[in-house]
Amino acid sequence: QVRLVESGGGSVQAGGSLRLSCAASGYVVSTYCMGWFRQVPGKEREGVAVIDNSYNAEYSVSVKGRFTISRDNAKNSLYLQMNSLKPEDTAMYYCAVGRRGYCWWDRSEFQYWGQGTQVTVSS
Repeated sequence: QVRLVESGGGSVQAGGSLRLSCAASGYVVSTYCMGWFRQVPGKEREGVAVIDNSYNAEYSVSVKGRFTISRDNAKNSLYLQMNSLKPEDTAMYYCAVGRRGYCWWDRSEFQYWGQGTQVTVSS
């Protein structure tokens, strides 16, 4: 059974930092794209950052320069370092495993999802 467990969310003031982690079990993720998505109630889930099986990373325009995605295949884990947080970054953040080694931003290209971790940024 594949399981993705996110952690590291919480409440922080604007300008602060958080580091999200995602631990995968029941599946070896090293050969697949992995990504972070976020969702606010009433809105569609949106891609934040993705990293392919060659460690190439891409970011959404809204977080580029502030967030850093990384992966540790030895630990079957994914991370998201979030700096200079803004109130508009408030959302539930989800970890996902792609269907292929290279990344597409389309949610349908991700086959496994975690339950999410809440990030709240206050002004």
